[in-house]
Amino acid sequence: MSIRTSDLSLKERLDKELGDVFMRKSIGNAQDLLNKKRNDAFEELGNYEEWREMAAAVRHHVLENLDYYLNQFADKAGENGAHVIFTRTAKEATDAALEILTNKGVKKAVKSKSMVTEEVGLNEALEEAGIEVIETDLGEYILQTDDHDKPSHIVVPALHKNRDRIREVFAAKKGYTGDNVPENITRFVRGLIRKDFLEADVGITGCNFAVAESGTVTLVTNEGNGRFVTTAPKIQIVFMGMERIVPTFTELDMIFSMLVRSAVGAKLTSYLSFITGPKGGEDRDGPEELHIIIVDNGRSTVLESDFREVLRCIRCGTCMLECPAYRHISGHGYGTLYPGPLGLALVPILAGYEDYADVTKICSLCSACNDVCPVKIPLYESIYEHRRVIAEDKGLVHGLEPFIMGMYGKVIGSSTLYDFDTKMARFSKYLPDIGPLKEWTRERELPEITGKRFRDWFKKHET
Repeated sequence: MSIRTSDLSLKERLDKELGDVFMRKSIGNAQDLLNKKRNDAFEELGNYEEWREMAAAVRHHVLENLDYYLNQFADKAGENGAHVIFTRTAKEATDAALEILTNKGVKKAVKSKSMVTEEVGLNEALEEAGIEVIETDLGEYILQTDDHDKPSHIVVPALHKNRDRIREVFAAKKGYTGDNVPENITRFVRGLIRKDFLEADVGITGCNFAVAESGTVTLVTNEGNGRFVTTAPKIQIVFMGMERIVPTFTELDMIFSMLVRSAVGAKLTSYLSFITGPKGGEDRDGPEELHIIIVDNGRSTVLESDFREVLRCIRCGTCMLECPAYRHISGHGYGTLYPGPLGLALVPILAGYEDYADVTKICSLCSACNDVCPVKIPLYESIYEHRRVIAEDKGLVHGLEPFIMGMYGKVIGSSTLYDFDTKMARFSKYLPDIGPLKEWTRERELPEITGKRFRDWFKKHET
């Protein structure tokens, strides 16, 4: 499985993103704005830590009993008239969708934003099969129009673009002749997408959470496009990560309260959609067929590992908005579909250490992500453990790092070597800015080390 979004090396990605002044300013402004809104929303809610404890307990309970709740959901959804398909890999998931669409002769599909469809490469698979796919979430539509750019955030995918860039994209690709005012750009896009809704043969959505007791699929959206996707086309296909489930509507209420406040700092999102089966005999709107594709794609591996608690994630993106590393390199700097602390904790075990060992380096271990995660995932502890596994268990550390850290270990473990090196430390300011030192001192100055060591002072004053 590959969820890599860039072919550049880690250093090339970091250099590219650090050199993008606009992007860094855009991400910084978004972090400051959304973090303040989130703090205000939770302050109004009250008892934030108590809510976190309850939400974490719900997600932990589901993971401990996932097989039971998945079977209950599948049974209830089937009773409601939905077709439920369990898939193990990304290819199985896309093949299942292709079989449905091919059998129905589908030529055009509209989509509501879904990270799991990005994960399995659904758009690419459908386009290769000759099926036109239209993203209807404004952020995703911008990215799709701009040469299939990748999301930089899991909630706000076009966070790295400003209104001028967006205007340029639509002017070049869609014939837009207006100004850069967001409302005017949105009005233009709305006119284009409405035609797509009416022409599409199928609507494709993700699933924020499924309710096991009723077989209900839920969607959280802010633009209303999810309602069009799930009502206008005659066929609806839902892609659902297998861990995205709650036992009852009681737990759903709690999780949604945390999700919306954490993601955008609001008490309630604009649209909450609940889909329980296809259109009934007395319903005026809705799909005539509902297919629910439940995706594993490595989640079973995560569930069986010591990192299973990362599957508690409710995809709010809060950890990214709090992360100082993300602030400077955006989601694109990570080179994976899931960026930020979530990506560092999830991707290595989900997709394999061999291909994604480098991403764990993008973390200062400040633990800020732990403090804001609404379901209390031990993110920074997971990242730290990934680093240990990479270095000790997998032996995937390359270049000078093993030698340098080996020498460091010998110095720290030897009183004689430590004594000699600390005496020599005063001359560090004369070292040339070459190799690893050049990268370190490019953005900072090494502190001046005095000639007087603590062990010398202690020996002199020892009684």
